[in-house]
Amino acid sequence: MSELKLPKDDRSIEVYRLSGTPVAVEKRSAADFNRVAFAAAHVVADPFADNDPWLTPAIDWEATLRFRHRLWDLGLGVAEAMDTAQRGMGLAWPQAQELISRSLKEAASRKDALIACGVGTDHLDSGGYDLNQIIDSYLEQLDFVQGEGGRVILMASRALAAAARSPDDYLKAYARVLSRAEQKVVIHWLGEMFDPALKGYWGSGDHMAAMETCLAMIEENAEKIDGIKISLLSKDKEIVMRRRLPAGVRMYTGDDFNYAELIAGDEQGHSDALLGIFDAIAPAASKALASLKRGADNEFFDILEPTVALSRHIFKAPTRFYKTGVVFLAYLNGLQDHFTMVGGQESTRSTQHFTELFRLADKANVLAEPDLATHRMKAFLAVRGIG
Repeated sequence: MSELKLPKDDRSIEVYRLSGTPVAVEKRSAADFNRVAFAAAHVVADPFADNDPWLTPAIDWEATLRFRHRLWDLGLGVAEAMDTAQRGMGLAWPQAQELISRSLKEAASRKDALIACGVGTDHLDSGGYDLNQIIDSYLEQLDFVQGEGGRVILMASRALAAAARSPDDYLKAYARVLSRAEQKVVIHWLGEMFDPALKGYWGSGDHMAAMETCLAMIEENAEKIDGIKISLLSKDKEIVMRRRLPAGVRMYTGDDFNYAELIAGDEQGHSDALLGIFDAIAPAASKALASLKRGADNEFFDILEPTVALSRHIFKAPTRFYKTGVVFLAYLNGLQDHFTMVGGQESTRSTQHFTELFRLADKANVLAEPDLATHRMKAFLAVRGIG
């Protein structure tokens, strides 16, 4: 049984003995699930690059793409170049373009790879743009992704949030962008807890009022929309919206606090999944989804419910720093050789945060190799003065 010394909130040190039973990594395909399930995938930084991490992204392409194949091997889709990949927080549009191109080529080398790519306006360098300029920026990224043969996830736009003067501005912008979509698109409503610059999206600071505008947009463009992911961390709001979607439009849960019960659903429907936490808990998510298809609902919850406490910790406020926990878990699990992030984002959480993450990952059975995870946690803590 692995053990190590961990700091406690009162600044004392405890001997922690791992008790989890790791979920096995088993190959599956999307056909093994009765839910559409995407993992929003992170990027692996290049630790050997001689760059300025806050200013210039450096990516380890081999490790980044290897991670995507792991998700596909588990039956999960890849939601590429989204906020989990640090769009707007270290990953600029030129690097996102390369990421999209490389990932789409890797997907094309397989017969079973589900992938969709983020389209936004993050190449606009500052504020002060008018609505037409923002629409043109959306279309520039849309045309790039479609030109590479990719499906589109239409991300929320900081520029649109700043420029829009009414809900009608959102309706106009989305209608024009969607009119150029060649395949059905996934809409992403990212809440202000994930990105403060998106406060007031859809023209209102009240989520229920904003939902009315979003639903009107979906109704007007339903033939162009596969589904919507909402990231508001509120199961009640997601369920209300899910029950009002037009027939044929999916709800993709983006609720990293309540995903288990939302995916399971109720007598009136269920959510599919497009989740950043699925990057971190992919084997458990895969096994749970396969159980759900077999009708083993209790097994589904037995596997997934223990991961919820871990996810709530990783996504705790300030929620936008959740990527740090996702990457840290990838490091602990041996999926990358280092804990270095694009944009220097490895610095965004405290030692106590990482320590609790380790405990919760053990209890959630998602430390794939406990001895390796323990060794790496000890090395991490030693650098921070704890040995």
